[in-house]
Amino acid sequence: MALMRAHNRQGALHSDGLRAGLRVGSAVENGGLMEYFFGKDGKKCLQHEKFVLFLRNLHDEILRLEFAHYDYKLQGTISAKDFGLSMVASADIKHLYKLLDRVDDLDNEANLNNIRITFEEFKNFAELRKKLQPFSLALFSFCEVNGLLTRKDFQRAASQVCGVSLTDNVIGIIFHLFDANGDGSLSANEFVRVLQKRERDIAQPTEAGILSFLSCFWNCSNNTSIRLLLS
Repeated sequence: MALMRAHNRQGALHSDGLRAGLRVGSAVENGGLMEYFFGKDGKKCLQHEKFVLFLRNLHDEILRLEFAHYDYKLQGTISAKDFGLSMVASADIKHLYKLLDRVDDLDNEANLNNIRITFEEFKNFAELRKKLQPFSLALFSFCEVNGLLTRKDFQRAASQVCGVSLTDNVIGIIFHLFDANGDGSLSANEFVRVLQKRERDIAQPTEAGILSFLSCFWNCSNNTSIRLLLS
């Protein structure tokens, strides 16, 4: 943590470990999370399995909070429009308004406007985002071979390359938003660009702290897993 703080512009200003803006009398390392990891005396060893489980639970909790933001009526599902908004929210500003228009058009699609997305579907799509690098390579390979990327191609790539199962409802919303010319095939470039920006925004938080550390560890773990799968 000290090494990462030294490479962070906020952390470098607080090399004593004290958090800016908070009245604390001891270093960040003496906080509740460090006690949870290493015990009250700080001498307990943190098992790798426990840390990975903590990261997974944290990731799931963040997803639940995002889902709850759209499920404000506590129905246990969110509308197709809200799911669309969650996908395009991080788009570059020069493409955002066009994508928001497509989200609004979901109300006019008879086969999509009444769809409700469950948390499991929401979570599976988030899992796909985490595996965007191998998935995007698969998408572009499909496009080169077949010329067009159909819904079945997309679904098959998610399943075979990333081990993620996407429902027909999720696929339908994705294709509505990212079928640029309405020919029934996906604009892979636009889809990948939007998701890449979202993942960059998540991986580069503006504030220093433990979430920066956890994000770094999570990304390193994912990259290691991909290398092991490819080796």
